[in-house]
Amino acid sequence: MSTDAIVLLKQDHKEIKALFTKFQSAGENATKLKGKLVEQILEALTVHTYLENECMYPEVRKLLPAVEDDVLESYEEHHVADVLCMELAAMKPTDERFDAKTMVLIENVTHHIEEEEQEWFPKVREGLGRKPLQEMGARMIEMRKKAPRKPSQPGALKKAADAVLA
Repeated sequence: MSTDAIVLLKQDHKEIKALFTKFQSAGENATKLKGKLVEQILEALTVHTYLENECMYPEVRKLLPAVEDDVLESYEEHHVADVLCMELAAMKPTDERFDAKTMVLIENVTHHIEEEEQEWFPKVREGLGRKPLQEMGARMIEMRKKAPRKPSQPGALKKAADAVLA
């Protein structure tokens, strides 16, 4: 298994997008399935954003000042996703706006993933090189074990605020 931070984050993106596709193709009346898929989406996003906010973004911001604007934009995109995740976590799959809110989350996160993979990751890879990305990835693998799994867990709640205020 690779310890390259970008490879690990792209793998997360792939898994998250697969969950999005399953939700979108579940069918209008698949309430129970959609509820389970949203639980999986929320867990995957909570872990992923925790790793980016607690490890990747602060380190890249420190090591590559030229991409600070990209990092700040990513924090804000995470904040929007965090709010949607918190709201979805409090909803039932039968709620009138459950599907609509999930679709807004999917659209926002898909945009974020595309920006990261097409614009931000190439800059980071070029600016940092292999060894720092492998070291960062190794830290992320360890952090994943203790990462919050639900948007309502303390580590998830404070991650965005701490990251932006740091």
